[in-house]
Amino acid sequence: MWESISNSPIIDILDILIVAYLLYRLIVFIKDTRVIQMFVGLGLLLLLSFVAGSLGMIVVGRIISTLQTVWVIAFIIIFQPELRSALTNLGLRRGLGLFGSVEEIPQEDEIREAVVRMSKRGLGALIVIEREVRLNNWIKKGVHLDAEITAATLEAIFTVPGPLHDGAVIIAQGKIAAAAVILPITERAELGYVLGTRHRAAIGMSEQNDAIIIVVSEETRAISIVVDGEIKRGLSHEDLRTELERIQLRKTGRKRRATDEATSSEAGPDKPADAPTS
Repeated sequence: MWESISNSPIIDILDILIVAYLLYRLIVFIKDTRVIQMFVGLGLLLLLSFVAGSLGMIVVGRIISTLQTVWVIAFIIIFQPELRSALTNLGLRRGLGLFGSVEEIPQEDEIREAVVRMSKRGLGALIVIEREVRLNNWIKKGVHLDAEITAATLEAIFTVPGPLHDGAVIIAQGKIAAAAVILPITERAELGYVLGTRHRAAIGMSEQNDAIIIVVSEETRAISIVVDGEIKRGLSHEDLRTELERIQLRKTGRKRRATDEATSSEAGPDKPADAPTS
């Protein structure tokens, strides 16, 4: 009976889809990371093992076989943080990442307005916007709010000496889910010489999930955005809008500016459709 089931075309298609998905997730995981260097080294060992076996090199073959075992164990030990992060993201990802559609940023205009106002006032801010990977574990570590997303609320949270200003705000499920959330600091030691704690915390958080993180520097008043461990600094209001749009377009492939461009054309060249808030 099992043989008849395994020979079913439906099972074969399902088998291929599962393998294809796992390969896709593996490629995404190792892309532009140090993990790919380990895979290259492991691939060279496998190639050398094949050549040694073909030429009858018994001693070399045994040595390489031993190294392959050690290599796998070393891979698990060295890249334990990355593997844990990948498995966590896989388990928390909505729909297991099978679909490319991502919800638009809730109340994006309010968030951008709050960021610009806090930048002008010199208020430090750290805003984490949930995407596919759920941030429930991080929300539990902060002060639960479940508040409406408004520029005034965000500005009030980060106003010193308020009790919630120290830490990050997490926006999830269309709400300000939590405040005063302590984020993980990136382990990239070289960033400690050029970035402060707030920016390194944003990078550390983005290395563990696909969230969009906006940072406002208290010292320089500069606006930064962090995604997938990459940071872009010194953004203007329009730059921030463009970056948020680019990130969403890169993920979904949808053209979200059709309405904005139409509004801009109606406003005319002398009247911008979305001037920075004063």
